[in-house]
Order: sequence, then C-alpha cells, then structure tokens
Amino acid sequence: MGHAYSAYAESKASMELWRWAGLSRKKRILLGGFSGAAYQTAIETLDGFSSEWGWSWGDFAANIAGSSLLVAQEFAWDEQRIQFKFSFHKKNYSDNALNARSNKIFGGSEPERFLKDYNGQTYWLSTTLKPFFPQSKIPTWLQLSVGTGAEGMFGARNNIEKNKDGNITFSRPDIERYRQWYFAPDIDLSKIKTKKKGVGIALNILNIFKFPTPSLEYSKKGLKFNFLHF
Repeated sequence: MGHAYSAYAESKASMELWRWAGLSRKKRILLGGFSGAAYQTAIETLDGFSSEWGWSWGDFAANIAGSSLLVAQEFAWDEQRIQFKFSFHKKNYSDNALNARSNKIFGGSEPERFLKDYNGQTYWLSTTLKPFFPQSKIPTWLQLSVGTGAEGMFGARNNIEKNKDGNITFSRPDIERYRQWYFAPDIDLSKIKTKKKGVGIALNILNIFKFPTPSLEYSKKGLKFNFLHF
C-alpha cells in the first residue's frame, strides 16, 4: 500500500508541474504519470543490492499500480475521480515496552514515525461523487473514502526479534496483528475555488492527504466509531 500510494503521489506532483510548465496533455500524463513508478523502481533496484532488504516483485507491482491509477483516470476523465490518500496519527501505548520498541524500529521523531510506523498509518481511496451523479445537488467537494490500516505490528513477520547470535531480544506473541478497514467522508481540496494560482497548486498537492473526519472502523475486533480519524 505504501509503495502504491507513494508512486501515485509522486506521479501526481510531477504531472501537475508539467501541466504548469505547459507540456501537452498526452506528454504530461505519460511523462509525469509514470515518473512516480520510475522513481520508486529505482529505489527498489537499490534494495535489490541490499542484504537486509532485497528486490520485491510485490513492491514493483504496487509501484506500477499506483502510477497507473493516476494515468488511467487522466486519459479517461481528465481528472482524478478516485484519489489515493494518506493519514497518520502517532501511537502512544500504556505499555512502556511497546513505546520503546516503536522508538527503536520506527524512530522517535514525528517525521520518522510518519514514514515508518505502520500502526499509525491509514491508506485511503477517496471517490468524488458529483461526476458520477452530475444532475444531483451533491457538493462538488464531497467524497466518500474507504481506508485500510494495521494494528499490532512490532516486527516484519511476527512480534519476535532475534540478534545475530540467535538470542531473542524482543518477544510479544501475545499482541495480535490484524487489519482494519475504514469508511468515512472526505473533502476534495482541489475543488475549493481560489483566485490565487499558488494556493490552488498547494491545495491540489495537499489533496494527497485525507482530511480528518469521523470514521467507521471494522476489524476482527468488531465495529467501532472513531469521532475523528487522522
């Protein structure tokens, strides 16, 4: 999900810059649209030469999917009716051992947690309703979003870590790892009218982030209402 989102966001930013520069429609869509996948694949290639990471066909496919989502919609509709978005909230635990573990593997600063802490990340697909119901009185900025996240992730494949000597340095198999699904309203910031071009570009770029709203959460723990979801 992170790879698909990153490719989509990078492609969108690149395409909008090419639009601003005056490139033709087809060129800006193709050149800008697939630049995210190209950039992410370059990183994946470097991972392939790292003993700690390695090449991932799943990550590569996600890179292509993220950029393709943007390119396909531009060719079909000349706009992004289904937008890939991201939200994050920093996780704090009553168990100090989990806070220490998070600091170790995700980082202690806000920027590091923003990029690395899977437990606090949510990835969304936000759909603008008005284009699908042009005769309705639905506001042009109103969107509905489906999101997904995860909980209880304190290791790559399980919540156990061993050092190079094979000794266990962290062991919390009691913490359940599970996926979450979300449903929430959203706001399309690109539909907010402004006379200032710079503000319009900024809103368009900021639109890759999900606007904080209430949400319904579904997981193996059941159904839950979140008053405000970041």
